Amino acid sequence: MNAVVLCCLLQAAADPYASAREAMVREQIASRDVTDRVVIQAMRQVPRHEFVPPELRDQAYADHPLPIGHGQTISQPYIVALMSQMLKLGPGLRVLEIGAGSGYQAAVLSRLAAKVYTIEIVAPLAESARQTLKRLGYHNVEVRHGNGYLGWPEQAPFDRILLTAAPREVPAALIEQLKPGGLLVAPVGGTPFSQELVTIEKTLDGKIRRRRGIPVLFVPMVSPPE
Repeated sequence: MNAVVLCCLLQAAADPYASAREAMVREQIASRDVTDRVVIQAMRQVPRHEFVPPELRDQAYADHPLPIGHGQTISQPYIVALMSQMLKLGPGLRVLEIGAGSGYQAAVLSRLAAKVYTIEIVAPLAESARQTLKRLGYHNVEVRHGNGYLGWPEQAPFDRILLTAAPREVPAALIEQLKPGGLLVAPVGGTPFSQELVTIEKTLDGKIRRRRGIPVLFVPMVSPPE
């Protein structure tokens, strides 16, 4: 048997989703407006099928969100890649994510930054994400069950902040916890069909600059009952 063929067969046996993941990167991400090679490589490396329910694994690399339970979803792969690119990540940066979900976005971010702190309001999802990330070896991600509206003040300030659920407006606490020179990316909108991606830059002198982006559709950001 040809050595190249044997190598391919062994890789397929080790990861039966490798070809589907490569097709996802090629057709859904690199062919659109995601051009950051490091982001593309991270999307190629992170096994999305490990972050969806077992009965949905055959759909893990399709071009749409998937339910992960408790009324939450794992985002469309393209959106994960696009938002990761918008953060302009790099070595040494510390990232706060609001909305851990199943942990997939945090896993991608962990390939692009030094440390990722991620908050999930749904306790079973937070624990599941923590266990999945630990099992897969993403040791630079810390998961907390808590209220994303409050951020993570003990670890602030953050170089980057990413929201993966949509508030009506970006919480003031999160802008406060953004380091001068930092970026925040979030879907913002009061109703599902009025959301858009927003980038907030905090300048070195503390001024806030806000840029509007493409329309999106995310689950609402949940606030705990008072």
